[in-house]
Amino acid sequence: MSDLTASVLETKNGFHVDGYEKISYDFTFLDGVFDTKNRQLAECYQKWGRVLAVTDMNVFNMYGEQIEKYFQHYNLDLKVHKTKIGEKAKTIPTFLSIVDSMTEFGIYRKEPVLVVGGGLVTDVAGFACAAYRRNTNFIRVPTTVIGLIDASVSIKVAVNYGNYKNRLGAYHAPMHTFLDFTFLRTLPKAQIRNGFAELIKISSCSHLATFDLLDQYCEKLIDTGFGRADGASDEVRSAADKINREGIHEMLKLETPNLHEIGLDRVIAYGHTWSPLHELVPETPLRHGHAISIDMAYSATLANSRKLLSDEEHKRILNLFSRAGLSMDHHQFDEDILDKGTQAILKTRDGKLRAAVPNPLGSCTFLNDVSIEELSAALRRHKEIMKEYPRNGEGLEAFVDASDTGYTENNQSEVEALEAAAEEAGNLNGSMNGGVVHGGHLKNGVNGHANGINGHADEVKEKLANGSVAGLTNGVNGFTNGARA
Repeated sequence: MSDLTASVLETKNGFHVDGYEKISYDFTFLDGVFDTKNRQLAECYQKWGRVLAVTDMNVFNMYGEQIEKYFQHYNLDLKVHKTKIGEKAKTIPTFLSIVDSMTEFGIYRKEPVLVVGGGLVTDVAGFACAAYRRNTNFIRVPTTVIGLIDASVSIKVAVNYGNYKNRLGAYHAPMHTFLDFTFLRTLPKAQIRNGFAELIKISSCSHLATFDLLDQYCEKLIDTGFGRADGASDEVRSAADKINREGIHEMLKLETPNLHEIGLDRVIAYGHTWSPLHELVPETPLRHGHAISIDMAYSATLANSRKLLSDEEHKRILNLFSRAGLSMDHHQFDEDILDKGTQAILKTRDGKLRAAVPNPLGSCTFLNDVSIEELSAALRRHKEIMKEYPRNGEGLEAFVDASDTGYTENNQSEVEALEAAAEEAGNLNGSMNGGVVHGGHLKNGVNGHANGINGHADEVKEKLANGSVAGLTNGVNGFTNGARA
């Protein structure tokens, strides 16, 4: 929520305006946000007597019945806009489909839209709320590690445009964010790992105590959904709660003085110098956590080459990425992409690189005086170091798959439709790699991404791109979520 005060002074040639906007919003830790015993969320909607919720199909398939029963219990009429959200569906058509639902619902300007899902959902739906009548309220219930730890902290909302992440967006604060970590019980391990990268980001540059806990409990945190899975020990659950709370608190302390990014030297931009371009370079996009991990690992090598990070600290960071199964390199992260990424980020950061690097571990400095020759030399050294790590530094399940591409959802019929399309192309999910389907998610035998289009048959690629395979559309006013395959 925002309040604005301003003064207007008459000058010799006109007027001068000073405006001060107070931005105020709340976070509530609440396990079981849709448990009927917990009325906190329902109370936000009692005034309106109804709720427009935006969520993705995966979340709705898992929690839709519980969400419906929750609002029925409190006598609140519920309408759900179900969408498919992935990096290639984080687009203007998806944004417009949400806007159409807001119009059909007849949303009032101060009536909050409920947004339930991961960071991609909160980004796109939040942007729709920012644009709708220029300022419509919303409430966030993030359901992924990235959503809970990272996207929930910022007031940035956006969609991708062209080959660039978050090129169109706004700064729009929610009224309230409910943080329910029990959602992690059903989150695939690949998505847990994906969000783990954000915690490495903030801790390695700003909170050493949290980094120490991540280092101590790495595998257990990933295997138990941050202590939420059945059978998780009290020790792991306690460590996870401390990591999550302190990580979010540290992010807020760093972010809130600079909510509109007026200051461009941002600690939380560690890992976000070259990744915004590189993330979407592979035909099957990298998961966000893996893209920033490649950026962070390379940046750590750059810092070590400059003696800003000791050999011991450098190895410790790289070892943690490796243990977590996060990517530290990718064959398409090359000198050409490094140069293009540098040129792109210079425009975003007003002509300066402002590359955040740990110096020392737990603290941060910003690099501006780095030549392309130094960057390239550091990359060559980094790739040599990666030969010492499993898979040459490439991560586990590093690419978006059927759980987050925006092409499919986790019910079997949609997965079968994508299978059929891939078979038509003559190469089902990389047959040489022994790809199979597990638990409703297409997985590749090597890195778990549903590429299923390696045959590059133009007709099938087009079908996958425009979402026309067996009804793979968003289903709202004819807009499709597919993007160029």
